[in-house]
Amino acid sequence: MSHRTKVRGAVVGVCAVVLLAGPGLLSAPAQAGDRTAPNAVAETRASKPVAQVTRFFDQYLEAVNGTNPNMNPTEVRNEFLTPQLNARLDAWAEANDADPVFRAQNVPQSRDVRYEGSGAGHATVVVTEHFGGSTIDVWYQVPLSGGRITDLRDAPQ
Repeated sequence: MSHRTKVRGAVVGVCAVVLLAGPGLLSAPAQAGDRTAPNAVAETRASKPVAQVTRFFDQYLEAVNGTNPNMNPTEVRNEFLTPQLNARLDAWAEANDADPVFRAQNVPQSRDVRYEGSGAGHATVVVTEHFGGSTIDVWYQVPLSGGRITDLRDAPQ
């Protein structure tokens, strides 16, 4: 087979792929580091809930520490959590004599946030709170469609 025949075959193959792929192939160019479509969709699905929980946790931590000049802890909770969740957290705090968000009597020194999965229209995001030598996992539930955090619980047993 000649070089010209090979090139012609490659061009025909590329044209066939473009025609079969449709207009999606010609949409916005891929960004550096983009992954395959299923991974990109999962990553996008995960990024918003993780960002929302991270913003909430960090603003709440600053408010508890007195370094959030704009809001106190109650105001942060009211902005990010549903009223139903806030009521449950108030009851939990009273029953456990501890901060209902941190699930502890003291303030964590640092935190890690990870996407755990999604189902039934909600994402699960886990915050691992670091208290010196110990950690606590707190599980958050966030609607995939956006909106306020709907649940916050201790790690499943």
